[in-house]
Amino acid sequence: MNQLEHQIESLLFIAGKPLSTRKLAEMLHAKPSEITHAADVLLAGYKEENHGIHIMCVDDNYQMATTPEQADLIETFIKSEQTGELTKPSLETLTIIAYRGPITKAELEQIRGVNCSLILRNLLIRGLIEAGFDRKLKITVYQVTLQFLEFLGVSTTRDLPEYEKLHDDVRLRELLTQDTKAVQTEAMFQNTQDAPETDDDDEEEDDDEEEDDEDDDE
Repeated sequence: MNQLEHQIESLLFIAGKPLSTRKLAEMLHAKPSEITHAADVLLAGYKEENHGIHIMCVDDNYQMATTPEQADLIETFIKSEQTGELTKPSLETLTIIAYRGPITKAELEQIRGVNCSLILRNLLIRGLIEAGFDRKLKITVYQVTLQFLEFLGVSTTRDLPEYEKLHDDVRLRELLTQDTKAVQTEAMFQNTQDAPETDDDDEEEDDDEEEDDEDDDE
C-alpha cells in the first residue's frame, strides 16, 4: 500500500461519511485520476482480505462502512449506545452545547481540554445533538435537538436554568478567545470536507473568492 492509499484510507475512516474524488484530490493535492486509482485499489484490497469493514463507491463517492455480515452486531451496539446512561464527560459536553451552542468541535475541546470526537458521535447517535454547517465560518457546528428540549420540557434553550448567565459567561468567552488557531485549522480542513456539493454552493464560493480579492476579509 502506497502513501496515497494510506492517506485516503485514513480520511475515509475519520470522515464517517462519503467523500468525493474531487474533495479527496483537493485535500491530498493529487490528480482525480490518481485518487480514483488508489481508492479502487483500496476497495479491492478490503474485499479480497475479507475485513469486518469495507469501502463502498457510489457515484464517484467513497465511504468506509461495516460489512453486511456484521449488521446484527452493529445494531446491538447502537441500541446499547442509545439506551445506556450518559457518562459524566458526555453530560458535561451536552451541557456545554446546550448553553453555548451552536459551537464548534474545536471550541468544545478548548473548554473541556480533551478530544470530544467519540462523545460527539455518541450524542449524535442518541439524537440529543445535531450537526450543522455554518456557511460564514465554513465549519461544522453542534447544537441540541428538539428531542433534547422536549425531554427536558422546555421550548427553547433560553428556558434552561440561568441560561443568560452561563451563555454569556465572561470566563468562557475569554477561554475561547485565547486560542483561535484550533478553530481556524478545523475550518480549513472541513472547508473541503463538509460543504455541500451543489451548483448554488459553487456560485457562493465564487462570490466569496471575488469578495476576498476585493476586501481581503478572509
